[in-house]
Amino acid sequence: MEASETEGRTFMQAISEKYSPENFPCRRGPGLGVVVVPSVHQGSPMKDRLNLPSILVLNGCGISHAGEEGEIAAFCTHVVELDLSHNKLQDWHEISKIVSNIPNLEFLNLSSNQLSDAVLEPDCTKAFSSIRRLVLNNTQVSWDTVHTFTQEMPELEELFLCLNEYTTVTPAAMPCPTLRLLHITDNSLHEWSEVRKFGSMFPALDTLVMANNNLSSIQDSGEILQRLFPNLRSINLHNSGLNRWEDIEKLNLLPKLEEVRLQGIPLLQAYTSMERRSLMIAQLPSVTSLNGSVVTDGEREDAERFFIRYHLDHSEEELPHRYHCLVTKYGKLAPLAEIDLRPRCHAKVEVRYEDKVEQTSQEPLYIQMAVSSRIKHSRGLWQPRMCFLPILRQSPIAERKCCTALMS
Repeated sequence: MEASETEGRTFMQAISEKYSPENFPCRRGPGLGVVVVPSVHQGSPMKDRLNLPSILVLNGCGISHAGEEGEIAAFCTHVVELDLSHNKLQDWHEISKIVSNIPNLEFLNLSSNQLSDAVLEPDCTKAFSSIRRLVLNNTQVSWDTVHTFTQEMPELEELFLCLNEYTTVTPAAMPCPTLRLLHITDNSLHEWSEVRKFGSMFPALDTLVMANNNLSSIQDSGEILQRLFPNLRSINLHNSGLNRWEDIEKLNLLPKLEEVRLQGIPLLQAYTSMERRSLMIAQLPSVTSLNGSVVTDGEREDAERFFIRYHLDHSEEELPHRYHCLVTKYGKLAPLAEIDLRPRCHAKVEVRYEDKVEQTSQEPLYIQMAVSSRIKHSRGLWQPRMCFLPILRQSPIAERKCCTALMS
């Protein structure tokens, strides 16, 4: 399918405009990957020199088709990363023209190009064989297209499929043994029966990011979880629908799990932030990072002791399995003593005059002081002239010293 010029711009037109010397001055230095490549085609509309980095960012440039393939090959041989997100690409054939002429390409971002109706022919997939990281967020690509890629891309390690409105997962005919990271946030995968399919599709999966899918529960047994996800080291279930501690405990059955992200789930809404973290750490003994923060040995011990004390008032039937494991480790801990460290609200003031002594309790902010040099007696009781002096709130000892000084 050939796109007309009025429907968008060519890949090379976008490069010529963005990376011309006027818009992108030549910069040299370690790690910048900037080269200067002359045009080799007579009559090329390109300028004689373009300053192209090895990472090209052409998002939102209105690109709909490739343009002259020879020019792509001449200018982009060194490119290793390419961002084509938010363009007008709707044809895999046009995309393959671009990619096939960038032989060293390892990262490709096609997010927010409408590819739901595009048909991926097998001969087009060969152009993507060198890519290690593929981003297809908000493209609505079908699972058939995904499987074609995973079977024809022998180097694929990271795959991003966010915002594609998936409600189910179609199993692949053949597994993809190289994929280590699957990022599939903001879809509608509510059932674990769909999630478990990733285990057989991607047996080497190391990281699974499933935030904002409203997953309701984790239903498989320990034996099945170990078989499906033997290499899973990190899982992100932010804003899922998990509401039982039993689901959290099942994460312990993943043999290599070290990193967990679990925020915004119904189960934890009733707890304070301190309680959430402590209870989660205590429930996940093998996890070394929770919600992006490292779990230190000291924090783990504090959390496990807190877990025991938190369940002291629970009945035997309500106690989780983890409680008994921790009691075996630390013993049955007594409740912590409650110490009130709040400042005192009143201060005792002792007023002496000659042989008379009177004690009173006053707020520290205002202390009654006798300042008159003349003391009047009435009915055998002395009645000093009183005034109220403002005193800053401070410790009880400091308040008494202040009173004594004012009386002297």
